[in-house]
Amino acid sequence: MNLQPNKRVAPELNLTPLIDVVFLLLIFFMVSTTFERESQITIELPEAGGEELVIDKRVLDITVDREGRFFVNQQEVINTQVATLKIAISKAVGDDRKIPVLINADAQSPYQAVMSVMDAASQLGLVNMTFVAHKPTGK
Repeated sequence: MNLQPNKRVAPELNLTPLIDVVFLLLIFFMVSTTFERESQITIELPEAGGEELVIDKRVLDITVDREGRFFVNQQEVINTQVATLKIAISKAVGDDRKIPVLINADAQSPYQAVMSVMDAASQLGLVNMTFVAHKPTGK
């Protein structure tokens, strides 16, 4: 007489093939993905001839749009006062005063707004400033 009921053997699930497939998909997407720096701010850059400069990876990007609004590293500054702009620039650069400053100003932006950007940056000790423009097409 068998007093012990039939013991069920728990099914064993092997996760190794699943993990292999997930890692292969991860590697595939990492290799095939392109990382482009696209801006949400639409500005029309002025045209200028000259040589293209090679830019360091760590830069301070200040954008002035057509209405004279400021953007520091693609983040909009809450108003157009120089004091507020200086605070935003200080937060973006930290203690590094040798960081290059790229000024992206729309061709139709107010001249005073561009001068305010330059004034705020120079008051904070940032002297390496560059204006961004694109080469004229067909000229």
